[in-house]
Amino acid sequence: MNNCTDNLEEVVKSIIDNVGMEIIVGTPLGAGKPNHLLNALYQKAKKNKEIKLTVLTALTLERPGGKSFLEQRFFGPLNERIFDNYPELDYAKDRGSNTIPENIRIIEFYYPPGKLLNNKHAQKNYLSTNYTHAVRDILNREINVLCQQVSEGEVNGEKVFSLSCNTDITMDIINGAKERAMPLYVVGQVNQNLPFMYGESIVAPKIFDIVLDNRELDYKVFGPPKMSVSPTDYMIGLHTSTLVKDDGEIQIGIGSLGDALVYALCMRQENNSLYQEYRTQFDITDLVFPVLKEYGDFSVFKKGLFAATEMFVDSFEFLFRSKILKKKVYDHVVLQRLLNTGEIQEKFDEDVLHHLLREKAILPTLNEEDFNFLQNFGIFKSDLKWTENSISIKSPMVELIKPDLINNMQQIQDHCLGQSLRNGAVSHAGFFLGPQSFYKFLKGLPIGELKLIRMKQVSNINHLYGHEKIDCLQRKNGRFINNCMKVTLNGSACSDALENGRQVSGVGGQYNFVAMAHELPDARSILQLKSTRIDSRGKIESNIVFQYGNCTIPRHLRDIVVTEYGIADLRGKTDEEVAIELIQISDSRFQNQLILVAKTNGKISETFKLSSRFTSNFPKRYLVPLKKAQLKNLFMPFPFGTDFTDQEIVIGRALKYIKAKRGKRILFLKFLLKSLIFKRDKRKYETFLSRLNLFDVKSLSEIFYQKIILNAIAESS
Repeated sequence: MNNCTDNLEEVVKSIIDNVGMEIIVGTPLGAGKPNHLLNALYQKAKKNKEIKLTVLTALTLERPGGKSFLEQRFFGPLNERIFDNYPELDYAKDRGSNTIPENIRIIEFYYPPGKLLNNKHAQKNYLSTNYTHAVRDILNREINVLCQQVSEGEVNGEKVFSLSCNTDITMDIINGAKERAMPLYVVGQVNQNLPFMYGESIVAPKIFDIVLDNRELDYKVFGPPKMSVSPTDYMIGLHTSTLVKDDGEIQIGIGSLGDALVYALCMRQENNSLYQEYRTQFDITDLVFPVLKEYGDFSVFKKGLFAATEMFVDSFEFLFRSKILKKKVYDHVVLQRLLNTGEIQEKFDEDVLHHLLREKAILPTLNEEDFNFLQNFGIFKSDLKWTENSISIKSPMVELIKPDLINNMQQIQDHCLGQSLRNGAVSHAGFFLGPQSFYKFLKGLPIGELKLIRMKQVSNINHLYGHEKIDCLQRKNGRFINNCMKVTLNGSACSDALENGRQVSGVGGQYNFVAMAHELPDARSILQLKSTRIDSRGKIESNIVFQYGNCTIPRHLRDIVVTEYGIADLRGKTDEEVAIELIQISDSRFQNQLILVAKTNGKISETFKLSSRFTSNFPKRYLVPLKKAQLKNLFMPFPFGTDFTDQEIVIGRALKYIKAKRGKRILFLKFLLKSLIFKRDKRKYETFLSRLNLFDVKSLSEIFYQKIILNAIAESS
């Protein structure tokens, strides 16, 4: 490292001095952005039009803001409490108001879902790329500055930095720039609020050209509060949980659907009889869904799961706590293969050396490389040393042992063997993001347990190329679970954009994981889909459609789709079989229409008739049982806690209720009229009104909003 400073302006000056007036800066997605530094660069370019600034990134995070009067009253105190001193990104605020100067561009490859649908700058500057291609595309845009937040610590007594929440593509960019002989100015900003993570996250200080290290600039890591889990989410999660096999691998998407799945898996582990009760009550059996015969599992997790996931979502915490995320994998092909076949165990016996010798993982006469391998994975004790082509041990009887396994095996077994494997991992992850409780969980883990969560580069997670053998062994019974927005009757899926081309979010790693599921021998891709949605006019529509004008996952990669009504197995099926599978798990209000259009276009037989088992796919079918379950504190809206207070949960529900009414003009007018005419006792709702500063009202507008929120709270509850 050439330089370390606590002066922000000095860092900005060093960037301009070394790069010039055309700055193309890459910065991590999510929480790893150095906000102070990005803001200083942005403001510099705003004032000096000669500077041409391009920011290459993804998933720009902002505090939630409200558009309406009531939403602003709701989010104000919430933001102060949850986000504290988190500095907003200036470019995000200007982009929101469409005031970004012409000399500045913000290019992103993933947006917070739905947030920038109507933003002109964002829609024009979206970069459509798979996560594994992001490095290539960033380098092709001639990036010359790379900056991110890091955490400082020590490993083996030496100062190091941890890339923490964003190990994903940083080193691939740095190494790629070196291979291309591209000048790249690498900048770090230390934030000691970041969890110090291990694995490929650990980097030497020398990779940075300059580091901003100032404790006054440390800020709270962005922690979005957990959102509520709906009954629809729970039904999708319950169905999906039956597809997850013990002794398997899992990847989970972000959001309430991920929380619902984890909740179901935890119930399966901690109270299996209750899990079986609800599974059978909702008819989730291999008789109804034959895919469960080969690929399903309803038992407790004895061996547990391993996670290979681009994002280590916060709900993984609860899989870890519930002893589900406990299957350790090891980054060595022979070792992992022997574990998979059961020839060796984590707590091994003295035959371990014979197995490794037979598999040619080590030489008959060990060399230093063999010794390091054996010691790294705990097969040899950690206090041994390699000295003069011999093994040096701490023993009054023996000091040096010749590493000859043929003639000296017994002595090596007696003095050198450890007791169990080490340096395994229960998770490989590229980045993470979650609420403050999640960061507290990571920071509170003992080092030995924290190292089980190994941060890796996305190139080592999201595809198999270059490391196929070890990935195939580690990702046994892989289940790659993602969310989507629409599925067509031919099995293609839309997950990132609308039919008119407007970008909702991004491809991210979804395509890679779906393709990977088709490459691994016992893996499956699972796309989770809510069967219906409410459009902007307040009208319900099916998310299973005959055709759609945007495709994220093509039909030839169709696999498993799960809705709240069931599981559709699309792999290896004909177009007719695929259409029928999807119609069976669609909402019954749309089934006849889907059957008609499929018949009209010759995709299913004219004589086809839907089985009566699937003609009662209405919300009432699961809402009533789940309502009863909630009386027993099961399937609750916030199964893993929340940053919202009890009052905020009620108010939030009321605001959603108002928003839903707005989409239906006549109903909204009736709601407004009722709010104004019907008189409610405000003292009964004092805590909610006080939270919005609407208990003692003075102006006519405040009286108006007080009446609206009173009626909304009463009706929505």
